[in-house]
Amino acid sequence: METIRLQSTEKTPEVLLDPSGLIRITGRSIHEDPDKYFAPLTEWIEEYCQHPQDITRVEIAMEYFNSSSAKYILTMLQMLTGLLDKGLQVQINWVYEEGDDDILERGQYYSSVLQVPFKYKETD
Repeated sequence: METIRLQSTEKTPEVLLDPSGLIRITGRSIHEDPDKYFAPLTEWIEEYCQHPQDITRVEIAMEYFNSSSAKYILTMLQMLTGLLDKGLQVQINWVYEEGDDDILERGQYYSSVLQVPFKYKETD
């Protein structure tokens, strides 16, 4: 598998998908065409889940994401947390800016839907 690195733009997040087991999405996500943007990312994660590492580290550090991006983030997290059923470890770190209750609550919502504990990190 190849590593995927996408630089951030005003409307798209920075993305790192590394087959060593590191998945990081940071920034803003307000896509014109989220299906086109996220399709290769979800395909990569689907392939990764067929040959995962023993420990997968996920870091989501979003400033803002719209509802269509939220759907894809949840889909990717669902795929990754499926690794827990195989006896593997998945660590999800949800990073949010100090006082950004909306982003924190989104992480808490995903954690409850997935029934997987997240680690929350507040930044300045």
